Amino acid sequence: MTDNIIRLDYHQYRAVRRLVHDCCNYDNGNCLLLDDGEECVCPQSISYSLNCRWFRAAVLPLDESLCAALLHRRERKKCVLCGSWYIPKSNRAKYCPECAKEEERRKTCERVRRHRAAM
Repeated sequence: MTDNIIRLDYHQYRAVRRLVHDCCNYDNGNCLLLDDGEECVCPQSISYSLNCRWFRAAVLPLDESLCAALLHRRERKKCVLCGSWYIPKSNRAKYCPECAKEEERRKTCERVRRHRAAM
């Protein structure tokens, strides 16, 4: 039997704890989905693993780098510039979306500068 429970390190755990507050089922530390007349503590807010399917599907994608680091382990890549994990949109991608914009601006400026110097 394979163990497909995703374990979190401390920094990932803290990031998940911050995201738990964005869940629509989170209510003052309790989970509305598990409420059967008696309040139940949100298991995702106290666990060092990803165990809530709703959290995985609806809340975790809000933080792309954390989602890539936890869920898409085979498909993820590390950004050459900043070192964060991201899910590439093509097999040639080298940069995360934020760094890709900056790198495109930098290369455009350099290309324009070379073109003007050659004139």
